[in-house]
Amino acid sequence: MAVTLDGETRLIPIIGDPIIYVKSPEWISEEFAKRGHKEICVPMQVAAQDLDRVLQGLSAVPNVAGLLVTMPHKKAIYHCCATTSTRSKLLETVSLMRRNPDGSWHGDVLDGNSFVKAQIDNGARTAAARALLLGAGGAGSAIGVALLEAGVRELIVHDIDAERAGRLANVLGALGLGRVTAGSSDPTGCDMVCNATPMGMADGDPLPLDASLLTAAMFVGDVIAGHGETAFLRAARKAGCKTADGDQMVKSVIGMTVDFFVPAT
Repeated sequence: MAVTLDGETRLIPIIGDPIIYVKSPEWISEEFAKRGHKEICVPMQVAAQDLDRVLQGLSAVPNVAGLLVTMPHKKAIYHCCATTSTRSKLLETVSLMRRNPDGSWHGDVLDGNSFVKAQIDNGARTAAARALLLGAGGAGSAIGVALLEAGVRELIVHDIDAERAGRLANVLGALGLGRVTAGSSDPTGCDMVCNATPMGMADGDPLPLDASLLTAAMFVGDVIAGHGETAFLRAARKAGCKTADGDQMVKSVIGMTVDFFVPAT
């Protein structure tokens, strides 16, 4: 479906650093066009130190209808929202924003829902599973909630910042949906291993865990998109694991994203 541009076009930038690897702008713009809407998604490279200035500028442009937010801004931009969803408030994280009637911003986070959908679509079984979550940042936090909502019975949170892992484990444990602890990156005994760290975005990045500990009984998912098969997923496949990659996660969130901005028809 061709995307048309004219004076009625509404812009939905996706902001991040780095932004070069994102594939979603084309897919999201095409989905808007399929539904007969004139929103388009455009990538914008925004460094952390420039976030406040950029948001101030975008807020002053009436036909900027919303924002998509990727690393490393998901935590920082939460505080710029006048209203948020319950899950965003719980995690203090935002992955997309739309205008309130008064021009202020309403935020939500869909990373967890889209990640878990991609895992299930590719063969993961979440019911009564024991899962290892690598990374307790914005994406990892949302994935943790979604895993528990999908029936995971035990969730182990690991982060290089042990205090951050502990804080997230406490927040998720308070939901009462399953046993949640902070722990090591050892996946032994886990049914699912979920990488929500940025490891794999740059050439030469170390793997987020010791791949020799992976077994064929484990399902391994990675949030890294735009890089093809990451070294981590390559190692997982070599170990016999079923996998889901970041591109599949991105594709699964397209419909959810468009629904957030305009109702499905």
